[in-house]
Amino acid sequence: MGIELPQTILPTPAWRNEVEALSGYRVSACYQCEKCTNGCPVSFAMDIVPHRLMHAINLGMKETALRSNTAWVCASCETCTTRCPNGIDIAHIMDTLRQMSLREGMRNAQKETPVFHASFLASVKRYGRIHELEMIADYTLRNEGLKGLLKQAGLGLSMFMKGKMPLPHSYRANRQVKNIFSQVEGKGRP
Repeated sequence: MGIELPQTILPTPAWRNEVEALSGYRVSACYQCEKCTNGCPVSFAMDIVPHRLMHAINLGMKETALRSNTAWVCASCETCTTRCPNGIDIAHIMDTLRQMSLREGMRNAQKETPVFHASFLASVKRYGRIHELEMIADYTLRNEGLKGLLKQAGLGLSMFMKGKMPLPHSYRANRQVKNIFSQVEGKGRP
């Protein structure tokens, strides 16, 4: 049996600086106290726990951070943010990583999650709230195609017949919701 040597990592702060600029928070202030990870209710499902992801960002490990499922598994409950002694909004950094991952076209283990986010936001943008029937149909089409939608049709019809999936009303997103989307899209934020 040979001894496996640890991987040599040369820190590259350029990418960390990009994450800090986009998120507005200093990842470099993280001193690995692990309070974020210890308080995270979903860390058991993450491939890289929050404090280690922050360390990977500090080292400039772009591929590792963006391909990780951690940002996609994050529930955005902000427990990590509340517990951080240096005031780093880790939940916001997770959101920044999700946006960067989408922009870079990175594939990760949670391939369905970005599709769900897109369907969710499309419904909010259109109606100003979630319309479950349209959102799940959009999600299923994006994720599994027409075959997947037909496979789900029986369950959808059963739920509709029981009054669990109402048809959309004539509501549309109001001006406030439309302004929020146009401001965010106009800023080119991550």
